[in-house]
Amino acid sequence: MPHYTNDNDSNTEEIEEGSRSILLAIASQLTKGTDLHKVALPTFVLEPRSMLERISDFMAHPELILPVSDIEDDTERFIAVVKWFLAGWHIKPKGVKKPYNPVLGEFFRCKYKYKDGSDAYYIAEQVSHHPPASAFFYTCPQHKVIITGDLKPKSKFYGNSVASLMKGTTNFILPTRNDELYEIHMPNMYARNVLIGTMTLELGDASTITCKSTDLTCEMDFQTKGYFSGQCNSVVGKIKRTSTQEILYDISGQWSGELFIKKHDPNEKPAGVVGGLLSFKKDTTKEKQQPDLMVDVRKHFQYPLTVSEPQEEKESRRLWSQLTESIKAGDQDRAAEAKIKVEDSERELRKHREQNNVQWQSRFFNKKGDDYPLKGIETLNYNNVEETCRKLDTLFV
Repeated sequence: MPHYTNDNDSNTEEIEEGSRSILLAIASQLTKGTDLHKVALPTFVLEPRSMLERISDFMAHPELILPVSDIEDDTERFIAVVKWFLAGWHIKPKGVKKPYNPVLGEFFRCKYKYKDGSDAYYIAEQVSHHPPASAFFYTCPQHKVIITGDLKPKSKFYGNSVASLMKGTTNFILPTRNDELYEIHMPNMYARNVLIGTMTLELGDASTITCKSTDLTCEMDFQTKGYFSGQCNSVVGKIKRTSTQEILYDISGQWSGELFIKKHDPNEKPAGVVGGLLSFKKDTTKEKQQPDLMVDVRKHFQYPLTVSEPQEEKESRRLWSQLTESIKAGDQDRAAEAKIKVEDSERELRKHREQNNVQWQSRFFNKKGDDYPLKGIETLNYNNVEETCRKLDTLFV
């Protein structure tokens, strides 16, 4: 497995001149706003695992997921979901890398065995290739929690930067609380200075978490660093009462480090601002409330997962095994050959389906409007843990 890190310096990467020349050659053939999904990227920009596996990073902190259903207070339960979400971004390989684009029908399955004896299951499948869509499902039956949704990234070229627009929805569901649902929309990802300068990875733009049954919303702004000022990996947010727009809590900090929360004070002015102008005078009106530490993500580590062996042909680790081995060995020529081999095989399968008028069908997920629920999810009874685990185990054989 690749080495994962969570410090701010790991978001940057110096590109060798030869590699930079390859990127410049590719960029010369593109126009601003080009969709990069169909562009063949060089293997040195790849993280050695599939996007289907990378999504599981959000399930890597069970200590933040498993207690949520047992929290009785609506607001505290909502804050716990926000904390889990904000703590899921720091797990990443060193440098600026992107995971493999999954091929249609590719899937990744894993299980977790937790210290309290509970079990969790994760399944992800590439359910559409054009446009790309990855469906995923995680659950821990003993702790009555489900995390499911879909990721529909759109990659765009913007000159000296590349954006991955993170379309799709994640749903955090508590089945024994009348299917209480937290709907999550992710921020976007940006690779800056891909042609000139030090390549840098950033999260940017708006992100939201909404729970209709508790009438709560969290609006977050992932802030990119300015050229001359600002802090790396910053995020600010507000937890609101949805119906009245009353602000309850303020959130601030870094998604790669410490994140803070405090009760909102409507009388508190933003630091250093008077009448809309910057002020260098100290504010002596009253002592400001100090925020509480919400989470320090540097103290949370990736919980180990277990994949099924032997792997089927379309399981991610087996499908991309030659590419992964070549990248880890630093053999970019062999990596390129391995990548082309998988992609050419997929083109042949697609061509065969078209010639024989065969409609591809997802193995694990159904299409329901814009969503992709797990097949049979409605039959899972979270009041009967043993039965639910038995049904889920059948998806791993």
